[in-house]
Amino acid sequence: MPLVTLKKVLTKANKRNYAVGAFNINNLEMLQAIMEAAEAERSPVIISTSEGAINYAGMMELGSLVHIAAKRSKRPVVFHLDHGKNYNLVVEAIKSGLYTSVMYDGSSLPFEQNIKKTKKLVAMAHKRGISLEAELGSIAGIEDFVSVEEKDAHLTNPDQAKDFIRRTGCDALAIAVGTSHGAYKFSGASKLDQKRLTQIKLLTKMPLVLHGASGVPSNIKNLCIKYGCKIEKAKGVSDASIKKAISNGINKINIDTDLRIAFDAGIRKFLKDNPEVIDPRKILTPAKELITKVVRHKMKMFGSSNKG
Repeated sequence: MPLVTLKKVLTKANKRNYAVGAFNINNLEMLQAIMEAAEAERSPVIISTSEGAINYAGMMELGSLVHIAAKRSKRPVVFHLDHGKNYNLVVEAIKSGLYTSVMYDGSSLPFEQNIKKTKKLVAMAHKRGISLEAELGSIAGIEDFVSVEEKDAHLTNPDQAKDFIRRTGCDALAIAVGTSHGAYKFSGASKLDQKRLTQIKLLTKMPLVLHGASGVPSNIKNLCIKYGCKIEKAKGVSDASIKKAISNGINKINIDTDLRIAFDAGIRKFLKDNPEVIDPRKILTPAKELITKVVRHKMKMFGSSNKG
């Protein structure tokens, strides 16, 4: 099936009150794992590349892999540029002809400047039939090139969100309601501002996006720790909080950290158990299998299973 736009996938999710996962890839194995999960769950899927992934593997290289995977799949697949803080990179992605969706993160800019730049990119993207996700409110934490100190992070204002969407014409809006990038999101229990989320949804009726939403599942985390990974204090967003956020209007959920932990755990365990093996295909297979399990769990939890 040819790639589809983010707007097409999220319009359906918005009407039927479920969320679609956006899963970050850095290489072929991660893409294979995610696509296997989408096929098994009969789910639409958003394949994302961050600025870091592009620097590592190349925009054309990753894009070519995704286009091939989508063509072979029976599921709706969106190819999405994640967290485009670099304005010129977003323009490059739009003009590349690879992406069906891009995200411009102007959340660190003054409100009016964010609107101005986002509106310009929306026009450019829509002219080419590409969806654009914007962001209002900063997400704390560190992930790839995203870094916002806790003290500077601010939650999304519902009235500003309504004004922002009206003036920019964006197709989806990433909001800040208490999530955080990276593996160390909370010192205690996860807390999302569900009331703020509900207010934003009521005012905008727009597909809303949750960034920094990895859960750091205990089974995968403990496996990783058992084989040498030092992430004892890592803590993510609880499944209960995610489910409530979906019921309150979230339609797209970004997942990256959980995939990294699963990939790492799979490789560490295999190398420890099989020190004589040097075949990278055998070494990477358990990592792929763990990622597929994680993604399938997310798709079921998000409500996107059997929606593709």
